[in-house]
Amino acid sequence: MKTRTLGNATTGTVEVGAIGLGLMTFDQTGTQPRQQLLDTVSAALEAGVTLFDTADAYGPGDAKGIDAQGENERLIASLLDELGVRDQVLLATKGGHVRTDGGGWDTDSSAAHLRAAVDHSLQRLGVDQIALWQHHRPDPDVAYDEVIETLAEIAGTGKVRMIGLSNADEQQIRAAKEVLGDALVSVQNQFSPAFRSSRSEIDVCAELGLAFLPWSPLGGLGDAKELADKHPAFARVAEDRGVSPQQVALAWELAQSPVVIPIPGAKRPQSVRDSAQAADLELTSEELSALDAD
Repeated sequence: MKTRTLGNATTGTVEVGAIGLGLMTFDQTGTQPRQQLLDTVSAALEAGVTLFDTADAYGPGDAKGIDAQGENERLIASLLDELGVRDQVLLATKGGHVRTDGGGWDTDSSAAHLRAAVDHSLQRLGVDQIALWQHHRPDPDVAYDEVIETLAEIAGTGKVRMIGLSNADEQQIRAAKEVLGDALVSVQNQFSPAFRSSRSEIDVCAELGLAFLPWSPLGGLGDAKELADKHPAFARVAEDRGVSPQQVALAWELAQSPVVIPIPGAKRPQSVRDSAQAADLELTSEELSALDAD
């Protein structure tokens, strides 16, 4: 697979597959046999997918009798260990989002919580240093300037190699870069055929030398009818090229900028193989213009 770069001269650069893997939907509550998840991880690595993205808040929740906080991190660590492939993966995680009783979602960006979140993720992932640790989401109860100062403190501990932001706007990205400098290497925001409002943040990342990691990059494609109704250009290009609409969406995102590294979710080997093939799909200028206008 073609690669793209995370990091800089200060943090050290890492070449990762141009398509990553979002792990939010991985769980073992009965719908996904462990062997299926192992096979998905193996298929991803065989296809050249090396950036794996989780978060301490990912998990199935109390509704199924499981404490959601940290469950996904524990699961991913155990899968990588069982396969013996730790050294083949850049494993990213996040902190600042929390799960509530019953599996709900909340935010906590207090300095005490973020410090503790890093320590807990280190323990659950079984690593001495987190490769990429990302602040998950702005907290309405904590000023973003205070969050940035905490991120700078965390960066100085050596517990994380690189810092990332998630769900940050242009102003927040610039403010964080001003304080964090080269410690900041990435921004993870929603971007897809159906959600394009973060296009300007891609430009900011390109300007500042940051990677942009679109989450939910396949959002809005839906079933065949929804695709034809809402995104006919994606359907048409997919049919003309003999590929899946998902591949077209990911190839279109990669074409937005060399800093873009989409992280589609997948929980089946065939899904991750299909997504990985988008890295080799070169869209023409005419196709890109049609997709941009769709």
